Amino acid sequence: MEPTKPKLPAEAIQLYNLFIHGEISRRDFIEGIQRFAIGGLAVAAMIEALMPNYALGQQVSRTDDRIKATYETVPSPQGNGSIKGYLVRPVSADTRSQTASKLPGVIVVHENRGLNPHIEDIARRFALANFMAFAPDGLTSVGGFPGDDYKGGQLFSKVDGKKMAEDMVAAAVWLKARPDCSGKIAATGFCYGGGVANTLAVRLGADLAASAPFYGAVPPDADIAKIKAAILVHHGELDTRLAGTWPAYDAALKAANVPHEGYIYPGAVHGFNCDATPERYNKAAADLAWQRTIDWFNKYARA
Repeated sequence: MEPTKPKLPAEAIQLYNLFIHGEISRRDFIEGIQRFAIGGLAVAAMIEALMPNYALGQQVSRTDDRIKATYETVPSPQGNGSIKGYLVRPVSADTRSQTASKLPGVIVVHENRGLNPHIEDIARRFALANFMAFAPDGLTSVGGFPGDDYKGGQLFSKVDGKKMAEDMVAAAVWLKARPDCSGKIAATGFCYGGGVANTLAVRLGADLAASAPFYGAVPPDADIAKIKAAILVHHGELDTRLAGTWPAYDAALKAANVPHEGYIYPGAVHGFNCDATPERYNKAAADLAWQRTIDWFNKYARA
C-alpha cells in the first residue's frame, strides 16, 4: 500500500487532532497554525483545509432511494434517560419474506463531537451493504449535535461520560431486540466511538457478535476476558499513541481466545477514515479498512 502524504505539514494535522480532542484551545490551535503559514499558504486557507467538509465526504445521499432512514429515540434509564439516533435500512429488505427481511444490526458510534453528517453517511453506507445501522447521538441530553464540530466538542465535554456509555449500551440492546433485526449485532466507531466499540464488546459479552474499532481506546486488562465478540482493530501508523496499544491488546485477546485481527495502516494518521477531513483522509487505508470491516461483519454477524 502506498502511503498518502498529507498536503499540509504533519505538525499542522497533529495540531488539529489536539484541538478537536480538547487538548489545546482554539486560540492555541490558530497560533500554532500560524507557524506553518509559509510558501504563500495563508492561515485561513490552512484552517479551512483542516476543517470538515461534509458535502465533499458524502458518499450516499440522504435522499438515496435505496435506503429508508428515520430518527428514533431509545429509552436509557441507566444513562441520560433517552438517546436519539439515526436508523437506516436498505429499502430492498422490506420487499423480502419476513425471515429474509431481518437484518444484522450495526451500531455506528461517532467521534467526540456528536452525530455529525459524516457518521450519518457511514450508517447509510452500511445500509447499502445490507445491514441495518443505528448511529446514536451521545449529545442527545444537551440538545444533540449542534451542526458544528467545534461546538459539538464543547458540548461533548459537558455530558457525564459514564451516563453516555450507558446510553450507548441501551442503543445496542434496543437495536438487537428490534423485530426487524436478525438478533445479531456488531459495533464500530471512530476515536471516542472506537473506544465505545471496545466497551460494548466488554459490556455485551456474547450479545455482541463482532466489533471493529477504528483508532479507539483499549479496555482495561481486567475486562478483556469478558469479550466474546470477534474483534477487528484499525489504527494509522502515524497515530503512534493509539497504534502502540495494539501489541498488548493482541496478546490479551489471544489469551482470552477471542477471534481477532488488527491492522496498522502505513502512512495513515489519526482519523484516516474520515473523507470529510481531506488532510487526514487516506483513501487507500480507508477503502481497505472498510472492506475488511464489511467482510468481518458478514462473517461474524450475519446469521
